[in-house]
Amino acid sequence: MEYRRMGQTIVLRLDRGEEIVDQLKAVGLAEGIKLAGVNGLGAVGDFTVGVFDPVKKQYFSNQFQGLYEIVSLHGTINTFRGAYYSHLHMSAGDREGRVFGGHLNRAVVSATCEIVITLIDGSVDRRYDESIGLNVFDF
Repeated sequence: MEYRRMGQTIVLRLDRGEEIVDQLKAVGLAEGIKLAGVNGLGAVGDFTVGVFDPVKKQYFSNQFQGLYEIVSLHGTINTFRGAYYSHLHMSAGDREGRVFGGHLNRAVVSATCEIVITLIDGSVDRRYDESIGLNVFDF
């Protein structure tokens, strides 16, 4: 992984074998990020995404392995009880053009991944909302 901070923007390159969620956390902690938007693209060979069931209040995960191009990687970095927290979604397409996605649990880069983190002045924490079973923004 290599990255460069330019003002309120961080441009990040992940390399083959690196895991996206872990590397974003490493940058977030190193840079002291309290609030930011995340956008990216690239290629992954192994990823797990989930879908939340608000009735059961739980995620159902799907794992994919093979050749996949990230068509969308976006989300937020902020804090939960003052500690680093990210909320990311990813969609990736296979050779036939089928796209799979959801809440990103993990993704291992197969070639490269380019991510732009846009820092936002201020901070927004999260709190657990018992009624829906998720950690939501707490203003």
